[in-house]
Amino acid sequence: MDNIIMKGAPAAAELAAGLKKRSEKLKALETVPCLALIRVGEEAADISYEKGLLKRAEEAGVTVKKYLFDASAGKEEILEAVRDINRDETIHGCLMFRPLKDRTAEMEVSELLDPKKDVDSMTLRSQARAYTDGSEGFYPCTAEAVMELLRYYHIDVRGKKAVVIGRSQVIGRPAAMLLLNSDATVTICHSKSNGLKDICRSADILVAAVGRAEMIDESYLGEGQIVLDVGVNTNAEGRLCGDVKESAKQELASAYTPVPGGVGSVTTAILMKHVIEAAEKGRGIYNE
Repeated sequence: MDNIIMKGAPAAAELAAGLKKRSEKLKALETVPCLALIRVGEEAADISYEKGLLKRAEEAGVTVKKYLFDASAGKEEILEAVRDINRDETIHGCLMFRPLKDRTAEMEVSELLDPKKDVDSMTLRSQARAYTDGSEGFYPCTAEAVMELLRYYHIDVRGKKAVVIGRSQVIGRPAAMLLLNSDATVTICHSKSNGLKDICRSADILVAAVGRAEMIDESYLGEGQIVLDVGVNTNAEGRLCGDVKESAKQELASAYTPVPGGVGSVTTAILMKHVIEAAEKGRGIYNE
């Protein structure tokens, strides 16, 4: 069927162009938006994401200060970096690659980080924003990227039945809340939900964030649906893929995000947006 491929690149480029103008205004006020990046170890996925992040930062006019640690780094070394970030008034946001092998260290970072600099929704205050519809903190970048793609491709979610497969605090739950805040009727389910295929087929908008390579095939989809595939997985052939089979999306969806080149392409642009917003708020400028 004819369908719209919701590529992330044009949405991210539009965002970056607007962000560049905002960062230039800040620079005229002698404020350079700055992101602190904490990476522990050299996981290939982290390094790949970092490469794309640095490119997006340059496009948006954001500087990046790296805090890089060996995989064997102790908890106190990482926490001291966070204290440094909290103290440094020239740093406006912090991203830490997660999960850490030391989950206790990860939890303590989330408790220690200044919420004003939490541009990737690590702290409880940011996580609460999606549930309270408040103004403090920042939404998780990937969940907000889902909403940005719907906006860019002029898909009105009001009154639509949205199904989110996935219940993580990083993507599934906040994506469901953002859809609900935009007046969609939302069902949250997961891999163990009874009648999952029937639930998925009933959706107008399906957000797949289950984290299982190509788990969702044609039997889960209804014709004409809008499918946002948030999964980033490697299939049995070693190829990058989403949670939804590409052939199923192509055959049945009226609009869908590809993997790669879909939601993930917008996530780094949203991260830069959060850094610039944090810098603006520090100067008393509010664009929301």
